Amino acid sequence: MADATTPARVVFLLQDLAFGGTQRQALELGLRLDRTRFAPEFWMLSDVRDFAPRAEAAGIPLTWLSPYPTVGLGSLLALKRTLKARRPDLLVPLTALPNIWGRLFAKAQGLSAVIGTCRGGGAVKRQHERFLKGLCAHHIVNAAPLARALTAMGRPASKVTCIPNGVDTDHFLPPPDELRPVREVVLCLARYCEDKDHETLVRSFEYVAARRPRAELWLVGDGPLRTRVRTLATRSPVRGLIRTYPSTPDPRPFFQQASVVVLSSVREGLPNVLLEAMAMGLPVAATAVGGIPDLVVPDATGLLCPPRNPEALGENIAALLADEDRRLAMGKNARTRAETLYSMEAMVRRHEAVFEQVLSGRPAPEPVSAGPGADA
Repeated sequence: MADATTPARVVFLLQDLAFGGTQRQALELGLRLDRTRFAPEFWMLSDVRDFAPRAEAAGIPLTWLSPYPTVGLGSLLALKRTLKARRPDLLVPLTALPNIWGRLFAKAQGLSAVIGTCRGGGAVKRQHERFLKGLCAHHIVNAAPLARALTAMGRPASKVTCIPNGVDTDHFLPPPDELRPVREVVLCLARYCEDKDHETLVRSFEYVAARRPRAELWLVGDGPLRTRVRTLATRSPVRGLIRTYPSTPDPRPFFQQASVVVLSSVREGLPNVLLEAMAMGLPVAATAVGGIPDLVVPDATGLLCPPRNPEALGENIAALLADEDRRLAMGKNARTRAETLYSMEAMVRRHEAVFEQVLSGRPAPEPVSAGPGADA
C-alpha cells in the first residue's frame, strides 16, 4: 500500500466476465472486500460482459483490454501497456491465460506483489506452474488437491493457501415446502468443456430413464463445446427427456425445480454449483474428483462415483430419485454443511489476510488451512 490511509489497488485479471464459477467468485470477493483497505478493479483480456452490470452497479472499475470476445495478441499488448501505465499495488490473475501472461508481464516490470491462483482441476498443468510458480509471491487455491500438486513440484507450503469457495446462504435458500418440485428433474449447471464430461452424463441418463421414466435431464450452460453437447442430447435415445438452456446470472429458478443436482466432471477444483445446490437444500450425485469429496459427504449429503463411469453415475441418480425421504434428509444435511463450513464472509476474510500478508512482504509462518481438506 502507498500509505496507511490509502486503500491498496487490487487488480483482478480475468479472461472475461462470462457466466462462470471463477468469475462469480471473483465478483463476490470484489464486492465484499473491506473498501477502507482495498480498492478492487477488474481487468479483462476479452470483451464478454455477462457479469459486468452487477460489478458496475457496485462501482467496481472495469477495464476491457480488447474489443473482441476472444484473447489475441492485441489483448496481451494492451495488458503490458496497462500494467506499466496503471501499475496496481496487488495483481491477482485468475484462470490460465491471465495467470501466464499476467505473471510474465508483472515480472518484466518489477511488480512483485502478485498472487497466483489455481481454481480448476487442470489449472496447475494449464498454467505451466512447474515453470511459472516462482513468478508470484503467493498462491491461493480453492481445493486441497491443487495445494498438494503445487507443493509436490517444489512450491514451499508456506507460499500456498487453500481457501474454499464461499456461498451466499442468504441468497441461495431452499424453496418452501409448498413449492417442492413434483417433477423428477436432474439438473446439471456446468460449462460445456472437456473437464465437465457431459458425454458421460448423457449416457448415464439413458440408464436413469430406463428405471425412472418420469425423469428429465436439464442441461444449463454455455462454453466451447456447446454444439457438441447439444448434438449429444438431440441424438440420445432419450432425447425427449433432455432439455438444454443457456447460462443465467441467477440459477435459483433452476435449483427450485430440481430433485437432484449432478456433476460428471473428470477434473475439478471446488465447484461453485455444488455449493449453491447444497445451500438450496439439494442432494448431489457427482464424480469423486478434485475438491468434490471435500464438499460431498457420501450417504449424508449426496452420492459419489468414479469419473467416466456412466452406469455408476446413473445408479446414484436413480437411487436418489427413487427415495424422496432420503433426498430430503440429504438436502437438509447439505444446507447445514454449506452454512457451517462455506460462508462467504469466511472466504473474504481469508483472502484479505493473504492480500495484506503479500502487500506487507511478510512470509507466512506455516501453511494456512481453511476448511475441510484444505491443508497443503
